[in-house]
Amino acid sequence: MNTILLVDDDEGILSAFGMALRSSGYRVFEAQTGLAALETAKQQLPDLIISDISMPGGDGEALLHHIRQNPDLCSKQVVLMTGQNDQKISRRGMEAGADDFLTKPITLAALLSCVEARMKRAQVNWRVEDLMLTQLRSSLHSNLPHEFFTPLGGILGLTEILRAELPGMPPDETKEILADIHHSALRLHRTLRNYLTVLELRTPPDEGKLPDTLPPKEVEHSIWSGVRAAVRRHRRKTDLTVEIKPCAIVASATDLSLMVEEMVDNACSFSRQGTPIGIELSEEGVLTITDKGRGMSAEELQQIGVFHQFERKKYEQQGLGLGLTLVYKLAGICGTKPVITSQPGEGTQIRIAFMKPISPRS
Repeated sequence: MNTILLVDDDEGILSAFGMALRSSGYRVFEAQTGLAALETAKQQLPDLIISDISMPGGDGEALLHHIRQNPDLCSKQVVLMTGQNDQKISRRGMEAGADDFLTKPITLAALLSCVEARMKRAQVNWRVEDLMLTQLRSSLHSNLPHEFFTPLGGILGLTEILRAELPGMPPDETKEILADIHHSALRLHRTLRNYLTVLELRTPPDEGKLPDTLPPKEVEHSIWSGVRAAVRRHRRKTDLTVEIKPCAIVASATDLSLMVEEMVDNACSFSRQGTPIGIELSEEGVLTITDKGRGMSAEELQQIGVFHQFERKKYEQQGLGLGLTLVYKLAGICGTKPVITSQPGEGTQIRIAFMKPISPRS
């Protein structure tokens, strides 16, 4: 029996919705505050959480951040409700990691339809995650040696050429070989770094502990650091436009830089040379990276997992496919979740709505 947690400070809504859901065969728990809901969620591990966005004792957005931070709850489906017909509120909730949004007044038919859709999606996500874990061992066996030894072989081969022919080699050719060695070294370094980072992230962070606030100048520096690292590998500097508004966010400098690097790398890998790539940080702390590449289908978006790379044989992309997995895991540490929209043949957009620091009350 699927379990649902209903969260609303209105007893009438809890009663009506609870009765309708129980009549439809769901096991239902109820809470009237965000704090009470979080405790119930930890104890009962519901399949779906439906929460009002504005409540005493911690609102729905704060509850959502705590859920996405908790290793036992982070994959649960979350639907937010609001009585305000405001697209900005809905968009903010979705960017923060909500799976769906309902605007009051909500009919019982709309509620049940939403619940049924979320339950189906949860089952798909579970099956996909289970499939990815069963494929992990074979993926490592086939891809890992290649990704380590191909760049290493390039480094060894090119250095042998330099050792044997350097005295009579033209300067331009020497520079070209050194550039190729450096490129291979960067590829090997990135593969090792990402692989080890994923292994480290298998240990969940302390529950409820978020990174410190990153001030605007450090945010800008970290974003540019990630952009330059990806562009250096792909030689796509002229294709990029970068717009960074001053903004403090909840994140570590290292994690932010790595997330940006992997998202820009993904954009460069799956779009043609000469097509635009946009990187933007808004004053609200929303980071958006857009490309005009080949895009991903709905099925591919559902299969973003550890060591998975889409259509490798067709596109011959290098790498273990760790990039977007790292982005998801690091975003979770920051209390948020990436939102990816993509259309095959048109391109991909990745948005991360970072938490803003809480201003002290006067």
